[in-house]
Amino acid sequence: MEYRFRSVFRAFVALLLSFALLARPAYAQSILRDAETEQWLQDISRPLVIAAGLDPRNFKVVLLYDNSINAFVAGGQIVYIHSATLTEADSANMVQGVIAHEIGHITGGHIIRFAEGARAATGVMLLSLLLGAAAIAAGAGDAGAGVLMAGQRAALGKFLAFTRVQESSADAAAVTFLDKAGISGRGLLAFFKKLQNQSLRYGYNPKDAYDQTHPLDRERVSTLTGVLEASKSWNARSDPALEARFQRIKAKLKGYVLEPQQVMRAYPETDQSVPAHYARAYAWHRSAYPDQAVKEADALLAIAPHDPYFLELKGQILLESGKAGEALPMLREATQLTNYNPLITSLFGHALIATEDEKNFPEAEKVLKSAIGKDNQNPDAWYQLGIIYDRKGDQARAALATAERYNLEGNNKLAFVNARMAMAGIPRGSADWVRAQDIYLVAEPEMKKKKKDKDKDPEQQPQP
Repeated sequence: MEYRFRSVFRAFVALLLSFALLARPAYAQSILRDAETEQWLQDISRPLVIAAGLDPRNFKVVLLYDNSINAFVAGGQIVYIHSATLTEADSANMVQGVIAHEIGHITGGHIIRFAEGARAATGVMLLSLLLGAAAIAAGAGDAGAGVLMAGQRAALGKFLAFTRVQESSADAAAVTFLDKAGISGRGLLAFFKKLQNQSLRYGYNPKDAYDQTHPLDRERVSTLTGVLEASKSWNARSDPALEARFQRIKAKLKGYVLEPQQVMRAYPETDQSVPAHYARAYAWHRSAYPDQAVKEADALLAIAPHDPYFLELKGQILLESGKAGEALPMLREATQLTNYNPLITSLFGHALIATEDEKNFPEAEKVLKSAIGKDNQNPDAWYQLGIIYDRKGDQARAALATAERYNLEGNNKLAFVNARMAMAGIPRGSADWVRAQDIYLVAEPEMKKKKKDKDKDPEQQPQP
């Protein structure tokens, strides 16, 4: 009976932890980086961020590779959006509605207040544990178990009610931000209707919201419809330029994340629009048909010869097809046209190195340092810079660049080893030495913990 008592408590704790994990980025999910997409997400978010009283410089939207429709916040002013949310969205306005809702979670401090809901639910659970234990000790085992199960259910209900209040609060905040920014709420309403239709399609139609983390879709639609239709921004027109950019981004994302056959069905050869060329270019490139991919990129450049993202696309195809020298003119122009966007600049630096021409290495070092100066969260940029340092014979800074890369990728062991190597060869007290020490000190506790766990695990010990 003691095991049963513990298992019920552990089940509830595990349940709370599972909800806590919903509020954190899933590290199994890949972060998708694309210069055009990130700029567009920044542009569509800016009026909402300002309407919410936040500073756009501190706000970011991160795109995750995931085929489920979802978005969430996990602390700070960062919104995480699944790739399927963009590929399944019908308009830029719909994506703005999703972002407005997530900003509502940020301004409401919902991640910080998450502990409040967990604490209240845990209080209910602990009380039931005491009562149940008392009943069990008195010999009423079945009654005690019933109290435990009822307490678990009550605690869960209390916690879920807390999360539903947070979701409703974020909905209300989204309405306010959209209205203040002069953006129609049609997209937000359409998004919830899409979720409702999906639920019905898959036969998921709960009668009440008691065991749901979110209000029921039909209830949200009903509640929001009247409020949004009464908004002064309800009939506001979406920016045609933002919508056109969205269709491009949606197409290129589909070309990247969907199977090539799906892409070709969605964008057949008869479709000669910009989004269709974009999608097919990525699909052909992923399928290792560089000639067809270049043909689609050329079709885009025939429409807009100096579009930086079309130039980036062709340059990337040529670079990854072993034609780094041919990629240089396009990537150089794309870099300049985007005012040295760090992602494109990093790709340009990669191409300069890939030519294997030492005359290009000084320029590669310069542009890669520029890219990292603007965005030091790009592992590939650090990898390329590490190559440059290695070719120069500066092994200490090559190790530092490698430590930066592994630190971003979450590989504590290799970050630790390379940071230690860097500290051994870089002048003590210099900026680079201090940075290497920072990485070393962050990775060291994790390394010690893993060693301690390994020492405790008999299966990890060498056998005689």
